[in-house]
Amino acid sequence: MPEVQKSKNRIVIPSSQDYLVEVDRFLETRLKEAGMNESDLADVAISVSEAVNNAIFHGNKCDLKKKITVRVKVESGTVEVQVEDQGRGFDPSEIPNPVEGDNLLKQVGRGIFIIKSLMDRLDFSFAPEGGTILKMYKSFQTTRRSSSPEAGLPLAE
Repeated sequence: MPEVQKSKNRIVIPSSQDYLVEVDRFLETRLKEAGMNESDLADVAISVSEAVNNAIFHGNKCDLKKKITVRVKVESGTVEVQVEDQGRGFDPSEIPNPVEGDNLLKQVGRGIFIIKSLMDRLDFSFAPEGGTILKMYKSFQTTRRSSSPEAGLPLAE
């Protein structure tokens, strides 16, 4: 079985839902260290789960040879989470609105809508060598001061 790679602010998983629990644990640990309140933490966790699922199924097409990278940066009461796949990319403007017309009855197609609803900002970019990079941002009030000196580390390693 392929391995998970972890560092303080990054986790890399194979393209399988079997690894979602690893991403959830990683994210929860980092956000609790930063003092994020439970409500905002839940919003971020749901959004990241949706983004990782999209990367697994739509980006990497469940190809276990392809990886999903999740990076977390917390700075000045804002969390930035980046989810990157190794797929072919897509045009975000072509995503149908899930609350219009016939889309209401579809059982799929709500992931980006959910993320937009829960996060403050959402940006897409596309790597030149292929792959989608989704950046999500959420401002929050801390429940306590961060005890982690690494909380403000940059995304790059």
